[in-house]
Amino acid sequence: MNVRRFPGQIAAVVLALGAATCASGQAAYPTKSVKIIVPYSAGGPADIYARFIGDRLQKAMGHPFVIENRPGAGAIIGTDAVAKSSPDGYTLLMMSNTHTVNESLFTKKPYSLLRDLTPIAPVNYSDLILVVHPSVAANNLTELIALAKAKPGALNYASSGPGTPYHMAGELFKAMAGIDVVHVPHKGSAEARTSVLAGNVQMMFDAITTMAPLAQAGKVRAIATSGKARSLITPNVPTLSEAGLPGYDAVIWLGMMAPAGTPKGIIDALNTDIQKIAKSPDVKETWAKQGAVPMHMSAEEFGKFMEQDIQKWAKVVKVSGATVD
Repeated sequence: MNVRRFPGQIAAVVLALGAATCASGQAAYPTKSVKIIVPYSAGGPADIYARFIGDRLQKAMGHPFVIENRPGAGAIIGTDAVAKSSPDGYTLLMMSNTHTVNESLFTKKPYSLLRDLTPIAPVNYSDLILVVHPSVAANNLTELIALAKAKPGALNYASSGPGTPYHMAGELFKAMAGIDVVHVPHKGSAEARTSVLAGNVQMMFDAITTMAPLAQAGKVRAIATSGKARSLITPNVPTLSEAGLPGYDAVIWLGMMAPAGTPKGIIDALNTDIQKIAKSPDVKETWAKQGAVPMHMSAEEFGKFMEQDIQKWAKVVKVSGATVD
């Protein structure tokens, strides 16, 4: 074939192939390892599910997805690292509703969530469970609230840091119950959990995916769960709403984001594969046993969901008077 006879046709074919590659996102991405930054310490839900999703994405896309934990400053350190990364799809963020809370809780951050990062997809959500150390003289929510009112400031609750779902669940509890309990932030959920297990801190809201087995083993006492309905893995534990605080609702949800400016083809490819993973029957079954529920949204829908969550928690921050410790 004499290529000089058909320069226009060849150029058109090359452009068409290039356009198809970019539109699908799959053929050109990834071509090397992808880093998922988890702005929390190892062992918590975000870390656990980042590794789960990363492993499945590696199998689907053919290149390693490497998890890097960068905890600190209420998830701000790791998140800022992603926001300042090249928008090429090779540095991603595993985030949670800590990030939507931080938009109102922290007045000075080096980034703005929906300006400097772009949504990819949600992953899952799970209820929180309120537990107390066995030494606490309260067997249910009514007794716990009565104890807190009888001894203002004497009870402490642990969290994995300011702005985390554990912190805000505690602040919402304080505001709705009209009690004074002291927030004790930790460097991560594993450290907070250890403090409660040791009796150094009296109580904690924790992800049901990690705390339920410890409650079932008798190492802590389960008081109530935080969702709208009882959890399938703790059916004998009432919700806070039914136990005495009508309307209480606070969960932990996880999702993925990328630096702003990441090509739409890459975002769409990641969203497609993450949703396929979350819809897989074996994944749904595995997560259900852990108390986690898959979430399914397009990147655009996830962005709108986050906008609404930012507004929701801004109201809670204002009403509760929560501040950065």
